[in-house]
Amino acid sequence: MKNTDLGTTGPTVSRLGLGLMGMSGMYGPADRAEAVATVHAALDRGVTLLDTGDFYGMGHNELLLREALHGRDREKAVISVKFGVLRDPDGAFLGVDLRPAAIKNSVAYSLQRLGTDHIDVYRPARISPEIPIEEVVGTLAELVEKGWIRHIGLSEVGAETLRRAHAVHPITDVQIEYSLISRGIERDVLPTANELGVAVTAYGVLSRGLISGHWKPQAAAGDFRAHLPRFTGDALDHNLALVEALRKIADDKGVTVAQLAIAWVLGRGEDIVPLIGARRRDRLDEALGALDVTLDADELAAIEAAVPAGAAAGERYDAAQMRMLDSER
Repeated sequence: MKNTDLGTTGPTVSRLGLGLMGMSGMYGPADRAEAVATVHAALDRGVTLLDTGDFYGMGHNELLLREALHGRDREKAVISVKFGVLRDPDGAFLGVDLRPAAIKNSVAYSLQRLGTDHIDVYRPARISPEIPIEEVVGTLAELVEKGWIRHIGLSEVGAETLRRAHAVHPITDVQIEYSLISRGIERDVLPTANELGVAVTAYGVLSRGLISGHWKPQAAAGDFRAHLPRFTGDALDHNLALVEALRKIADDKGVTVAQLAIAWVLGRGEDIVPLIGARRRDRLDEALGALDVTLDADELAAIEAAVPAGAAAGERYDAAQMRMLDSER
């Protein structure tokens, strides 16, 4: 496994990380035993960065990670946790709570569910207009001083917010969607992160499976992707046509569409760490194969011609969730 530093102040992590969200029902039912086996396989292959959220399955995901790490060397895992999102028993999203007391409450519960005395990278999943980012980061800095967390990350923030946060306490990384069909960060966020020495942990590198090359019409039935604009109607047909254009390039190179798409993100810089959303060992194996894929200038040009920036149809989220993204303002 290749490794990289997570920004100038963060830990050394594997070149690819494992995102666990899909193991807790966000993409429909998942097999718990296979999910745990997938985490074990990732660790055995040298994947150290494990990303979760306290609202994934309302704690289910953290408990699953605790189970997967049982008997393993805790110091060989870099646990990244998102917090702050409120949900009800039906799974509906109710907003964000980033008050100081709420942050301290959230970390207490996460430490208990994870069965650990510290979280390596702790980040608000979204920011709140009611609580200034300086106050949020100030509270997180207190958690660092206590030893409950080791590094502060952010998620889906814009360049200005990143600068303000970094002025209070060093930010290790920004977790944000980045893929061949989600390239908005290239305008402001990525240059700012590079300037400040902040890494990017890129989620959605396969756009929630849409550009994996494995998409089937029924794949989103029963999960939240069925409500995302890119997965509906004419937009879906348009986006799947982009995938077929990528498939020709992948076939010519002897790799899968998923490997081509992951390799493209990997090639954007050593300070960008893609998060793989694999729920099964076979998908994990496929994704890790991208580490051996090198794209030359002609292949990069072909990919750019097939899927130029802005080529996707539809927004990343529905209108209500888009309004919550500081990164899209």
